[in-house]
Amino acid sequence: MLLGLEDIQLAQARISGRVHVTPVMSSTTVGDELGVRLHLKAELFQKTGSFKPRGVFNKLLSMDPVGLSRGLVSLSAGNHAAALAYGAAAVGAAATIVMPASAMPSKVAATRRYGGEVVQTEGSLLDTCLALQRERNLTLVHPFDDLAVMAGQGTVGLELLGQVPDAGMVVVPVGGGGLIAGIAAAVKLQYPAVRLVGVEPQGADAMSQSLERGAPAHLEQVETIADGLAPPFAGEHTFRHVQRFVDEIVRVTDAEIIDAVRVLIQRCKLGAEPAGAAGLAALLAGKLSPSPGSTVVCVISGGNVGLDVLKHLL
Repeated sequence: MLLGLEDIQLAQARISGRVHVTPVMSSTTVGDELGVRLHLKAELFQKTGSFKPRGVFNKLLSMDPVGLSRGLVSLSAGNHAAALAYGAAAVGAAATIVMPASAMPSKVAATRRYGGEVVQTEGSLLDTCLALQRERNLTLVHPFDDLAVMAGQGTVGLELLGQVPDAGMVVVPVGGGGLIAGIAAAVKLQYPAVRLVGVEPQGADAMSQSLERGAPAHLEQVETIADGLAPPFAGEHTFRHVQRFVDEIVRVTDAEIIDAVRVLIQRCKLGAEPAGAAGLAALLAGKLSPSPGSTVVCVISGGNVGLDVLKHLL
């Protein structure tokens, strides 16, 4: 099943007032160097610091009250964890989130501040999450492979089309694929000629491998500084949407991501986390070929980076 435009429009109406309409900011000097009119969709200014509350709220506000009352469970490296804790508290539900033992301390602390219970593990996040779901009779809120979550993320696409109606290319970071799946559906179902490009870390390229194999791939190992783009598998739903709506997926190195983080801070005054900078990294590294003079929108998906990590990157 694929999302329809009406699913994303309904999500936009449902979450209105719960999330910010984030700004689009132009970057003239960086765009001039790239030979394009560059715009940055600043999802790092979203509640909890990333795009994730959009999908969380659409899911929670469309759920059966019985499912909410049982309590919620999910898995996350950090941004979905904070968003689910925040969203659950807003609707009066309890949330438990499984996070890796190596998760950024700042992201663990943020999740707890929003009211979430954090369970950290050295093992499989998914296995631990499913075990907790069974043991406690909790309701799973998947971080990306859920149509309601994807429709919520698609509201980014509806917004940016209204803000940049002449967009010729939209560049989106890719982890599990929920963000690009939603945005691509929202854009392509209205303007099929707009080019949709996803960007993955070279060391966490589950979606690229999925497209090469023709089926969702599971990675044996993930290695990237972009923890927000590091799920070791692509979703069934997200894979089908990427197949249908996305024109191209490219890979970037961690060094290229770090360069983009620096440019965003120094030139654009945006404190993006590595995952949020991946799209710009592909442009700066010459991995993409937009038409000269065309309008490019780059989604800066999050800004949750600890000061210790930022110091190391810079």
